[in-house]
Amino acid sequence: MLGQLFLDSSIAVMGAGIGAGIAVLGAGVGIGKIGGSAVESIARQPSETNKIQTAMLISAALIEGVALFAVVVCLLISFRA
Repeated sequence: MLGQLFLDSSIAVMGAGIGAGIAVLGAGVGIGKIGGSAVESIARQPSETNKIQTAMLISAALIEGVALFAVVVCLLISFRA
């Protein structure tokens, strides 16, 4: 009985760790794509640099916020188990 309880909680912690890793990996890829597209756009139209940078920073902040929320949820799951 105790072994099964330990197994259940360890699987929950492992799942939370994998979930947090996937969330951060997805956010990193997304922010990288935003940065690459912004650099490409600035190279095409240097006169629009300020607008492009503003849009890039807002988008990156929103993605980072979602990733942070996902990591917090995964931490809550791991401490709950």
